[in-house]
Amino acid sequence: MRSKLITIQEAVQKYTWDGMTYAHGGALPVGTDSIAFGREMLKQDRKHLNVISNCNTQQTNLLAAAGRIKRIEIGFSGLEVYGFANGLKRAVETGVTVLEDYSNGSIPLRMLAGALNMPFIPANAGFGSDQEYCCGDRPDEYPCSSKLPWVKDPFSGKNVPVYTAVRPETASIHVTMADIYGNAIMLGTEWNRYELSRAAQKVVLQADFIVDTDCMRQFPNLVRIPDAVVDAVVYWPYGVWPQCSVGVYDSDEKAMKEMNAALKTVEGTEEYIKKFVNSYSTVQEWLDLLGKERIDLISNTVTKFLMDPYRRWIKSDAEVLQMLERR
Repeated sequence: MRSKLITIQEAVQKYTWDGMTYAHGGALPVGTDSIAFGREMLKQDRKHLNVISNCNTQQTNLLAAAGRIKRIEIGFSGLEVYGFANGLKRAVETGVTVLEDYSNGSIPLRMLAGALNMPFIPANAGFGSDQEYCCGDRPDEYPCSSKLPWVKDPFSGKNVPVYTAVRPETASIHVTMADIYGNAIMLGTEWNRYELSRAAQKVVLQADFIVDTDCMRQFPNLVRIPDAVVDAVVYWPYGVWPQCSVGVYDSDEKAMKEMNAALKTVEGTEEYIKKFVNSYSTVQEWLDLLGKERIDLISNTVTKFLMDPYRRWIKSDAEVLQMLERR
């Protein structure tokens, strides 16, 4: 079996392009998401993106603030306790981004349909509301009949609403641990990462840790994303910052607020990109940018005991670098 471990620069260069349909996997707007992958997409100037997002996070907030999202289908667009996502809000209000509103019930249903290779799936969420009747692509059409159409159930004869399946061209999914072949374990809320990993045509994992495959053999019931559905693995510690990765580090609340405040304006966004996107290239440069004091603070999390069963299999930074060089 070949190694799928590549650099984050290689992953973005190979698996993303302008105008693509891109999805990201995470847990809640302030939780686990592949934010480092989104930063690298911005660094490589990806644009005109069609994004599918169960929950907006600081990844889509940043990409929208920079004008890179042409269209987004989204289940929840806020940042919870941190308020409106200012970058996404500004992009929608200025007409840069079209937002098609769904729910946290309907987006996973659509991903499930994609995972099962079904063209559509019966709806049990979103119908009978403006999520059915309003269409971001056709704002003058009300009520909209094409976003959530009704079809005849061949068994009961009753009409039922249906959603189209989600099949993104590439999905980047953050996981806690992955081996070099693409087997992965996620701690904390799984959210929709299981379904997305099966629905996407290409899957890139962003991992906090690279572990020996023996770890996956020891806990096979926890390997919710297997190597068979994964195309590439990227090692990027603290890649969810300023959000949290359960069992590894907490959200950086000060940085969350500062980031969202910066993305409210064009000038603030440009300054943020200069400091936190274009100022590093390697993992070590990224860690130096965050700084030891910040890393120590967020790593002192009450959930860090969750990693204890797996620590013996974690590869060091030097070992990961050697594996990359041996390819």
